[in-house]
Amino acid sequence: MKNLKKLLALLMLVVMVVTLTACGSKKEEPKAAPNTSSTSTTEQSAASANPLVDTYGFQWTDTSAPILNEKGAQELSFSVYSSKNASALDYNDMKIMADLYAQTNVQVNWENVSESVYSQQKNLIFGNADNRPDAIYHAGMGAGEIIKYAKRKVLVPISDYLDYMPNFKKLLEERPDIKAQLINIEDGKIYSLPRIEEMGLLQSPNLLFLNIAWTKEAIAAGAVEGLTEDQLKDGLALKAGQMEQLLTYFRDHDMNGNGKTDDERPLSFVYNNWQGNQCDLYGMFGLNDNLEHRVVVDGKITYTVQDERFKEATNFIAGWVDAGLIDKVSFEQSQDNFLANGKGMETYGAFYWWESETVVSNPENYIVLSPIVGPNGDQTICVSNNPEISTGEVVLFSKCQYPEVLLAYFDRYYDPVISAQINYGPIGIVYEEARDEKGMLVQKPLPEGVTSDELRLQNAPLGIINLGEYAWNNVVHMEPRAQLRLERLQLCAKPFVAETVKPCPNLQFTLEELNTLSNYETNLNDYIRTNLISWLMKGGVSDAAWTTFQNDLNGKVNLAGIQKVYQDAYDRFTAK
Repeated sequence: MKNLKKLLALLMLVVMVVTLTACGSKKEEPKAAPNTSSTSTTEQSAASANPLVDTYGFQWTDTSAPILNEKGAQELSFSVYSSKNASALDYNDMKIMADLYAQTNVQVNWENVSESVYSQQKNLIFGNADNRPDAIYHAGMGAGEIIKYAKRKVLVPISDYLDYMPNFKKLLEERPDIKAQLINIEDGKIYSLPRIEEMGLLQSPNLLFLNIAWTKEAIAAGAVEGLTEDQLKDGLALKAGQMEQLLTYFRDHDMNGNGKTDDERPLSFVYNNWQGNQCDLYGMFGLNDNLEHRVVVDGKITYTVQDERFKEATNFIAGWVDAGLIDKVSFEQSQDNFLANGKGMETYGAFYWWESETVVSNPENYIVLSPIVGPNGDQTICVSNNPEISTGEVVLFSKCQYPEVLLAYFDRYYDPVISAQINYGPIGIVYEEARDEKGMLVQKPLPEGVTSDELRLQNAPLGIINLGEYAWNNVVHMEPRAQLRLERLQLCAKPFVAETVKPCPNLQFTLEELNTLSNYETNLNDYIRTNLISWLMKGGVSDAAWTTFQNDLNGKVNLAGIQKVYQDAYDRFTAK
């Protein structure tokens, strides 16, 4: 009997141990299981059994319905840190943000700072694990930063939550080129949300404008060969020799009639500015140059500074600078100074910019030219690497308790109607409540004394959007000035770029490739910049100096290694 009691006691002990072990190893239920097969409400409910769905009514499949119920609206909130334009309202006070809360029941508390403050605090935020927000908007994250913080598990892998983001998921399925620009090469995941504003404008940031009255005077004086007044219309293509004759006349005469001959600026631009820069001048020699001097030609990453035509073009342009046909201030002035100098009395004979309306007081006095035809008959223009798809705009930190909810909320930004309001301002302030006969948003009359830019910057947070062909045709009209730019580009820019020439897209790099770029690319850019401005301002480049320059490109500044990094990344991009 004693042995039987001992046996029973032992059996009871074993049962207790097994029970406790089972309880201790029980896994926590997921916060909300992704719906990977169907978007039906039935299946979503069946997959719930967790607080988000059962308690807070979390749903993501119906993008016209709230994301959370009233309890969720009251008990859940997210902190989002963001820089903002100085003219903009605090995002917490913006109507578009209040409208989004009313539509989604997702409470976002914005902490706005200036762009300069963000640049100072960025590293501190990422380095302080105990005091990070849930997300950063206008994050400005580069590929290297994303790789670094992804490896440290600081960032949420957004691609793990795509099932909660029907708008964004559909976008990636329809646009594998966009997906390829977002994927982290190291682990194949996506860690940031992009801004997509495709108008076809950024590839061609320069247009050449010519003063009509000044040109007519030069024609009447017989100063320019083969040009008549009736040719002075948008789209006119001048030969380099004709442009030189015009600029010489502008330089030597009192074109604005103020009694002086030293305040006229024959040809002006803003050197190395993102728009209105010097790069189109290299098109006279068949080069599609840009600020990085890097362009894709026939699928190959090409650097224009390795081309002998770059030397010829530089010497030709330097000749115009030396002769005073190009205003030397162009190499020193800021964008603001350039724009200020264009107002009031006319001083510009010709200038590069995106639009004349921004630069001069009387834009009707200027025509837009096609690219100048060079001495050898070449006629092409700059192909800028300015992206219409900006990556790294929004990132989430791994501390975010409910990333699926915040991402479902941000997914609404990719609805084109919301995108239009994020980009330009809300319905009720910028747009009428009623749509036009095509169902498109209608812009309200501007308040007295307020410009469209001022109204937009005050009421639109900008940031993550998806505005492309569908949106422009079905949801929102391009601004009149954007339509005008596009018309001018169709006439005077796009026909003059070969189909084999393309801008370099956003590329994703491996950690090893990023190390190569980090070690060499800044030195390369500085070396090119230092030499180029010296050549342009001091009469050109000698054969000996050009030879030294090429030897250094192939040697100490490692252009070949940098070029290989870009080519390998581009080959991966085109293969997807």
